[in-house]
Amino acid sequence: MGTMIDVEALCLKKGLRITEQRRVIARVLGGVDDHPDVEALHRRVAAVDPRISIATVYRTVKLFEEAGIIERHEFQGGRSRYETVQEEHHDHLIDVETGAVIEFHDPELEDLQARIAARLGYALVDHRMELYGVARKPPE
Repeated sequence: MGTMIDVEALCLKKGLRITEQRRVIARVLGGVDDHPDVEALHRRVAAVDPRISIATVYRTVKLFEEAGIIERHEFQGGRSRYETVQEEHHDHLIDVETGAVIEFHDPELEDLQARIAARLGYALVDHRMELYGVARKPPE
């Protein structure tokens, strides 16, 4: 969402050992403002340190995910994509033509979801919403 996240500090807080390679991966992850898959993340990491293999990125992403530092998204028809765990809840709109992921938060939608859960006899504790669409073309 455009702000730098100190993934390295989160790792230390969670008690993870920080190797130099993990430090590079953490810094790259902390600066992303999109939802890269492991291959895209590896390209960015390799631009900083070409010695870091894709296998190391896979292992580190799995470790960070298990520690609750990043979360994996399985958007329809694509590879697993990752983002740092955000304090504020948001949902996603995925452009099916370009694969672009747009984050959004809508208080009315949040309220409606809570009301639907209550109507069905539940208190909403969490949810994940993914909308899929194509950009509307302006009328000619």
